[in-house]
Amino acid sequence: MYRTHTCGELRLEHVNQHVTLSGWVQKIRNLGAMTFIDLRDRYGITQLVVEESASKDIKDRIAGLGREFVIQVNGKVVERTSKNNKIPTGDIEIIIESIDVLSPSEVPPFTIEDNSDGGDEIRMKYRYLDLRRQVVRKNLELRHRMAHLIRNYLDNLRFMEVETPVLIKSTPEGARDFVVPSRMNQGQFYALPQSPQTFKQLLMVAGFDRYYQIVKCFRDEDLRADRQPEFTQIDCEMSFVERDDVLDIFEGLIRHLFKEIRGIDIPALQRMTWHDAMEYYGCDKPDLRFDMKFVDLTAQAKHRDFAVFNASEYVGAICATGCASYTRKQLDELTDFVKRPQVGAKGLVYVKYNEDGTLKSSVDKFYNEDDLKRWAESCQAKPGDLILILCGPKNKTLPQLCELRLEMGNRLGLRDKDVFKPLWVVDFPLLEWDEETQRFYAMHHPFTSPKPEDTDMMESNPGAVRANAYDMVINGVEIGGGSIRIHDSQLQQRMFKCLGFTPEQADKQFGFLLNAFKYGAPPHGGIAFGFDRLVSMFAGLDSIRDTIAFPKNNSGRDVMIDSPSEISEEQFKELGIRLQS
Repeated sequence: MYRTHTCGELRLEHVNQHVTLSGWVQKIRNLGAMTFIDLRDRYGITQLVVEESASKDIKDRIAGLGREFVIQVNGKVVERTSKNNKIPTGDIEIIIESIDVLSPSEVPPFTIEDNSDGGDEIRMKYRYLDLRRQVVRKNLELRHRMAHLIRNYLDNLRFMEVETPVLIKSTPEGARDFVVPSRMNQGQFYALPQSPQTFKQLLMVAGFDRYYQIVKCFRDEDLRADRQPEFTQIDCEMSFVERDDVLDIFEGLIRHLFKEIRGIDIPALQRMTWHDAMEYYGCDKPDLRFDMKFVDLTAQAKHRDFAVFNASEYVGAICATGCASYTRKQLDELTDFVKRPQVGAKGLVYVKYNEDGTLKSSVDKFYNEDDLKRWAESCQAKPGDLILILCGPKNKTLPQLCELRLEMGNRLGLRDKDVFKPLWVVDFPLLEWDEETQRFYAMHHPFTSPKPEDTDMMESNPGAVRANAYDMVINGVEIGGGSIRIHDSQLQQRMFKCLGFTPEQADKQFGFLLNAFKYGAPPHGGIAFGFDRLVSMFAGLDSIRDTIAFPKNNSGRDVMIDSPSEISEEQFKELGIRLQS
């Protein structure tokens, strides 16, 4: 028997028991007369003691130990005289009676502690060592617990977990596919799924009614902190539902997770249209932990002698509470921020609403105090507040103002990771126009249903058609999204036509789905949540990497196994792929 207990379960009630523990050596402290060893496993740390009276064999074995050796010890549980209230086992220790080395270890390339001395790259190369650290392991434990809660919640609502294929057909819409050559069908390729979208719709046609899957998906995209080439979705679909049915069930799921994991009662989620999100926050995933809604000053700011405003399509403002005391240096920093290439504004106009009620601006030459007072009233500014203004083409100024708003939220400490403000964003545009290709693309995917009241505009004014789609946003992060699907073959054909597909192209790419619709497709809709993003938010992390056991780096590489890698010439021959010389 390698162990009778784990390194995290012994307490005062176990005193005087003889136990066997196995684990990794965390630390060794040789104090001359006595030696202390911290033994670690997945469950915790237990202090071991080698007394002065210990046998020579035990002392010799202890002398050869190093960090991360795997050992087995037998000993007696005793109460500690100097207790450690920082660990659950801190009231006891084990007097070693025998010890065996199960596996020696080289000196690890970084310390296996919460505050490691290893950088990201070295920790990713030795990820199996990084996973021994409690701070990393607890994220994986959180992920496991959340998956368990999700499965139980959906199972109680009669959802069925169904696995869908990983080797599928490449489609032209959406992000780039990862493709896999077929040896048995040379010259042809599978794609790895970006989502199980068409398969879950086919399951609804098959009458499964309620489906879910915690599933791996793949997108060949540029990476960032919240994106990996392979990621995990909570993928769900329901039959005979309207939009509010889907929203109510999955709002319930999120509220259930917050209650069980964080002990937080989340109130009913606000619903905001896509148009209002863009108009008041400049993005379709607004962070509602703080206010600072945009105010349109275009009509008030024009028709004076300030040519910059007069030539602008849009003049927008935010009000930063209590910031009228900002120094010239701080205002210059904000100006430099909005001029960064990532933001792209030409400059920044400010208005200080001083505590004495006077108003001072960077455009006093062109506007009098009455003008500034009207701006302040529109922004609901009070003495002590600072108004920040950007201008330009509306479609560019709104996202610039969004970046400025988020920057002010950071500077003022308003984006607390322990505060959560979820909402639903609804009524997205069905289509978005691409100037480069001169055609419409589906904002979500080609199977999203238009709002019933907008279907008459699909041919006459497709850009004005709203989608019966919805996103869940938490603290400025899109956590999940979905839609009511098209279940009528004729409406689906109209959608393909809006996207520039000929009937032949549509049939070649999606004929299997269109054929299925001919045999009685129920009204259906669903949603998919980014499981990695959800776990990272509950864990209070900025990156999803530490919620994934073996993640890729920012270049899409697994530096631990050195992947992707080259394959042999023989493998190319087997696949029927010719290499260019």
